[in-house]
Amino acid sequence: MKNPFSKKIFRKEAWAEALAFLEGSDIVFTNGCFDLLHPGHLFYLSEASRLSSNLVIGLNSDESVTRLKGVSRPINDFEYRAAMLSGLQQVACVVEFVEDTPLKLIKYLSPAVLVKGGDYDLSEIVGREDVEKNGGKVMTIPFVDHYSSTALIAKIKNS
Repeated sequence: MKNPFSKKIFRKEAWAEALAFLEGSDIVFTNGCFDLLHPGHLFYLSEASRLSSNLVIGLNSDESVTRLKGVSRPINDFEYRAAMLSGLQQVACVVEFVEDTPLKLIKYLSPAVLVKGGDYDLSEIVGREDVEKNGGKVMTIPFVDHYSSTALIAKIKNS
């Protein structure tokens, strides 16, 4: 069955199409692996979407997740993770990046707001300098304790 939200998913070679899809509106950007979607992710994305109607998720490619998390990851491939995220009403679109960080994608999209979870210090957020240089804002959203893809994977392995 084809994902009914596939029009909201843009692979690494389709960044220009993603930008056109957003029609020049202010972008709120966040990124991550989103390997196993959990309530912490949902809270975070809901809060981020309050900042603009154009919430864009930069989603790590499978190869990028493997480099960052190890050979047993991702649990779910890009298509699965993108389908889950694109099905959320708050998400305007999902854009793949293959690098270890989304810096090139952030520079390309030039978001008005760059958001990460509260487990990040502002000084650690990739792309912060570029967004601020362009007049944008960088902010964190409070971290929701007790939810983690890594912890969920460990729980499954131990059961």
